[in-house]
Amino acid sequence: MASLLFRKPRADALTEPRTAIIDIGSNSIRLVVYQGPARLPAILFNEKVMAGLGRGVAETGAIEAGAMKVARMALARFAAVAREMDVSRLRTVATAAVRDSANGGVLIADARSMGLEVDLLTGEQEAVAAGMGVLSAIPLADGVVGDLGGGSLELVRVSDGAVRERASFPFGVLRIAALRAKGSRSFDRRVAAAIEQAGWTGKGRGLPLYLVGGSWRALARLDMHITGYPLPVIHQYEMRPEAITRVGRTLSHIAKGKLRAIDALSSARVPTLGDAGALLGTLLRHLGSTTTIVSAFGLREGLLFDALSPAERRLDPLIVAARDEGRRLGRFAEHGDLLDEWIAPLFADEPEELARLRHAACLLADVGWRANPEFRAERGVEIALHGNWVAIGAHGRALLAQALFTGLGGGSESPAPLGALASPAELKRAMAWGLAMRLGQRLSGGLAGPIQRSRLHDDGAAVTLTLLPDDKPLYSEAVERRHKALANALGRQMMLAR
Repeated sequence: MASLLFRKPRADALTEPRTAIIDIGSNSIRLVVYQGPARLPAILFNEKVMAGLGRGVAETGAIEAGAMKVARMALARFAAVAREMDVSRLRTVATAAVRDSANGGVLIADARSMGLEVDLLTGEQEAVAAGMGVLSAIPLADGVVGDLGGGSLELVRVSDGAVRERASFPFGVLRIAALRAKGSRSFDRRVAAAIEQAGWTGKGRGLPLYLVGGSWRALARLDMHITGYPLPVIHQYEMRPEAITRVGRTLSHIAKGKLRAIDALSSARVPTLGDAGALLGTLLRHLGSTTTIVSAFGLREGLLFDALSPAERRLDPLIVAARDEGRRLGRFAEHGDLLDEWIAPLFADEPEELARLRHAACLLADVGWRANPEFRAERGVEIALHGNWVAIGAHGRALLAQALFTGLGGGSESPAPLGALASPAELKRAMAWGLAMRLGQRLSGGLAGPIQRSRLHDDGAAVTLTLLPDDKPLYSEAVERRHKALANALGRQMMLAR
């Protein structure tokens, strides 16, 4: 693995190391700087330049001069930014356009002169990294990963937390227009023949196709715009075949200017949307996949995930990220985990998926304390719905938001758009989480001791709070009100035991 060590971080820099990846893709060149827990570091900086290296490769076999100039400028800037940010480890990778071009070595040499050692990935390495990226963000993924870049398409079978078969095809989005120019039937036959020759026909039958790559994410954003989807988060957004057909119809008659006016769409992606949609529809037919699920994570995140130990990979990324966020924004680092253990006996019948959402809510229970008291509940909703979480879909975000809204004093209502993302019964359960969290917060003042010395219990008739005799003064009128609210929400009586 090629890497570059920059100068030692300054003494006044944050103690957590910063890592970075420069991804020289066929369509764009991007620098992402990460900082935080290894299992799911937060993105500290993210910048891309649409260099279009693959366009010339598709037409002449070489990177054109204009694209080469843009690429050099981007790499020089990104190397300088990484140094200024005291990045401790930087990895630079290049994919299909550089790999397949006659003059890709020139760009690699230019990068080396800037202090960047470029790791030229093979098609198989690209595929593995894309599969790893999806598994990093969707640990239970079971299906086919399709990573559409500018110069190539990678297909990867993932299941049981591992990358299985993989293949690379010369169907990058910058190459599709030339193939489609010969007619839709010719294009379909070309893709079908390549899929069949590689042994992939029907390999996705009955399974989802996980979408990786900016062009396919742009298709999903267009569908979200068309349908008025209430959540502006693309990760784990699902598009069934009928949605892809709907997007295709829209693209066939809408003007490019109107597409560029859609805020969520990158104008640089507009010219390739039709080609990306055509390939997606064809792939679904020949793979036999029943639906598509968008992954915000891909090659770069896969490279980070691949470098982790097996034990680190097994960590739940939602819990890791929520714990880190709670530590940064809350008052007492250990409180979230203790709070979850404290309220867990009330919800012992919950399946694992709900239990992990409840745990995440407890880890985030204190994130609104710095906000204006009138807006703490809204702050909780905003963090749950719009936070950079993975391994959670829109439905899970809604339950998390409801728990935080109620726990931070929002009451028993469900603010928009929660009702459009989860059922009333599910939101009612999340409200109970919030009320239990709220009781624990008030009783303990956010501290560990009172939580560790007390106990909540539900025997089917009453919600009993057990306190040690010396902790009797903690049971104030405010604590009693919250105890009663929780018991009422669960259809129980309230009881205090000492």
